[in-house]
Amino acid sequence: MTGLNIEIAGHPDQAENMLADMANRHGLIAGATGTGKTVTLQVMAEQFSQIGVPVFMADVKGDLSGLATPGKVNEKIHNRLDQLAIKNYSNRAFPVVFWDLYGKRGHAMRTTISDMGPLLLSSLMQLNETQTGVLYAAFRFADDQGLLLLDMKDLRALLAWISDQRKELSKLYGNLAPSSIAAIQRRLLMLEEQGAEQFLGEPAVSLSDLMQTDFSGNGVISVLDATQLMTEPRLYAMFLLWLIAELFEQLPEVGDPEKPKLVFFFDEAHLLFDDANDTLIDKIEQVVRLIRSKGVGIYFITQNPGDLPDSVLGQLGNRVQHALRAFTPRDQKAVKTAAQTFRQNEGLDTETVITELGVGEALVSFLDEKGRPRPVQRALIHPPQSRIGPLSDEERRAHMERSPFRGRYDQVLDRHSAYEMLQERAEQAAREAGEAETEKAETGAGGRGRQRQSVFEAFAKSAMRSVGSQIGRQIARGLLGSLFGKR
Repeated sequence: MTGLNIEIAGHPDQAENMLADMANRHGLIAGATGTGKTVTLQVMAEQFSQIGVPVFMADVKGDLSGLATPGKVNEKIHNRLDQLAIKNYSNRAFPVVFWDLYGKRGHAMRTTISDMGPLLLSSLMQLNETQTGVLYAAFRFADDQGLLLLDMKDLRALLAWISDQRKELSKLYGNLAPSSIAAIQRRLLMLEEQGAEQFLGEPAVSLSDLMQTDFSGNGVISVLDATQLMTEPRLYAMFLLWLIAELFEQLPEVGDPEKPKLVFFFDEAHLLFDDANDTLIDKIEQVVRLIRSKGVGIYFITQNPGDLPDSVLGQLGNRVQHALRAFTPRDQKAVKTAAQTFRQNEGLDTETVITELGVGEALVSFLDEKGRPRPVQRALIHPPQSRIGPLSDEERRAHMERSPFRGRYDQVLDRHSAYEMLQERAEQAAREAGEAETEKAETGAGGRGRQRQSVFEAFAKSAMRSVGSQIGRQIARGLLGSLFGKR
């Protein structure tokens, strides 16, 4: 066996390691609640960091912050070390940066309305097909006009303007039903109530800040605190999907590297596919299939492999399956499905063993040097070197004070964008209307001056003229943010 190894699990008689040059072939960590998935996730993050691979992971329970400080050997860890005959174990901390979409328990993590794009926003707002079409038209108009959509007020201003000018704009962009526009505006209000204004804006997170190594060559582990975000599961899923798509869009092709450029862990992965429409699922499948060539490995964490579509599940080459319980007919079906996802081992009854696994024990199957799944093996998960459990609030604050990104994302940036541009056009239209009124008064009611035009008319005419002159000034968006599927 050649190359770097990711030492995740083992057995007294045989080690079960993942090859680093196969780690960008994606993976799955599955199992019932309380069976050890979080510790497995922690151990994998540690191992990737030690070979110089940056990691991004969502911390949905708050437990993974312990990566930032050394652990302590207790009786359970001591017993596991003896079972696996591990001799070179030592407790240590790992380089960790904390992030938080709400900016409370980590650096604020933002993206713009434009980068999020109409596909993800329509899914996030649960728009129907007609409403989604109107949102796409709004984005297309913003592109044609060169209007930057950065934050919520930009999109609100755009929708209000389109509502006022819908008769004229419908000639170019199709039917823009008032009821559909109003429905989108109401959904935007709901997003604001969920705190969307906190992370839809600037400064947008730089992806290079998620792909750092420290001075010792260890990969930096970016931990997104999702304890509050998980109260809005759709928001959680859409934001992480956007992040994956942006990585795909911005990173160059690298083929099959010696080790990944980044490993991305997507906890509670079933949320990504709950109620997702076919278009979105197709895009997810496309991103997962293609991002491997960019050197990014995606690892889904969920209770049951059946939570993922077959088209996605079939692309996950590295598997760690913790225990499942078979109390009901539905549970029994889930166990059978999980067992069938492995390459079978003649000496192991996979379906039976899944229900017998203890905490911290798993069935594992990793890809060999030729990219083939190895036969499934029963194994014990290595104990982590960092703390099992969260940092205290004081420890987290002290860690944040030492962060290399301190101050970079703290202050909201409000650039000149659609809101200001549309406001300026309204003021210009008002001036034009005032000039028309003055000229009419000077020439008399029966004179040959220009016909009276309202602010509305002047605004509409000014904007419609600029549609023709600015066609082609589209704003680039990523794979999921794009109207056309490319920049």
